[in-house]
Amino acid sequence: MTLLALEGVTKRFGSALALDGLSLEIGAGEFFALLGGSGSGKSTLLRVIAGFERPEAGRVVLQGRDISPLPPPERPVAMMFQSYALFPHMNVRENIAYGLRRAGERDPAPRVAELVALLRLEGLEARRPHQLSGGQQQRVALARALARRPPLVLLDEPLAALDSGLRERTGLELRALQRRLGASFVMVTHDQAEALSLADRVAVLERGRIAQVAPPRELYERPATRSVARFLGAANVLEAGRFALQAESTAPAYALRPERIRIVPMPPAVNGTLARVTDIAFRGGDALVLAEAGGEALRLVLPGGTALPEVGAEICLAWDAAALAPLHA
Repeated sequence: MTLLALEGVTKRFGSALALDGLSLEIGAGEFFALLGGSGSGKSTLLRVIAGFERPEAGRVVLQGRDISPLPPPERPVAMMFQSYALFPHMNVRENIAYGLRRAGERDPAPRVAELVALLRLEGLEARRPHQLSGGQQQRVALARALARRPPLVLLDEPLAALDSGLRERTGLELRALQRRLGASFVMVTHDQAEALSLADRVAVLERGRIAQVAPPRELYERPATRSVARFLGAANVLEAGRFALQAESTAPAYALRPERIRIVPMPPAVNGTLARVTDIAFRGGDALVLAEAGGEALRLVLPGGTALPEVGAEICLAWDAAALAPLHA
């Protein structure tokens, strides 16, 4: 069931077109990610949904109601900002209760206690933001966003301020929390791995438009365009005619993921090539090998424990027909 529908949303900042007639549907109870590079329009779209930006055209429909004319406080939407935006003069308990008090809740204490337990903030209730770690501040900001039980929660780069070790664990906790609550989460991120690991579906934005919407695995293995393929995991893009290719369907170009290429004793007649190693980057669990073949740069990923070739060595590469994802744009 659709919870949120964006219908032909257009937003400009002066002469710059931030959103270009964008349409999108997000389901009830869905964890949805908006993914894109700088200037793609993902943060602007989030702010339009929240009501902080007014589009020049189009509608924002939530639960069947056009909320486009409503200011942010009147929308049944919560937003957690990248900076967390906690009130420095308030303690944890007061920060969480803030929205409830503004809404006229006479006794916010039971709901605050419920959220403190849900977000594992016990013992921190009297602390102020500067006395909390980054992960604790993030949980307080999320508790505040959830206080009024909104059907839609907007997350602006929610994990960006955390270090890499905490980031993955917190992301998984965030997804588990969303599953328990049943609310829809819409997360903006520029991190491909974050979007693919957490979301039910991902929308890739380019220049204010939706380039592709799909579940993470489909998006990764079957990108629709050259730009999506390169953006998601730095896929190799093989143009038809440059290599002897035999794919499952005909297309002008194909995406080939680095981990789907293997080193073989001899190159096959199709779906393979001779290449020369130009660089190697050891990454712990695997190694990234850069190679040149027929004037084209190829990336391949070799699993940990694999014998690595030397830089400058000539190697034979091969891949399966099923590994070639057709690109039509």
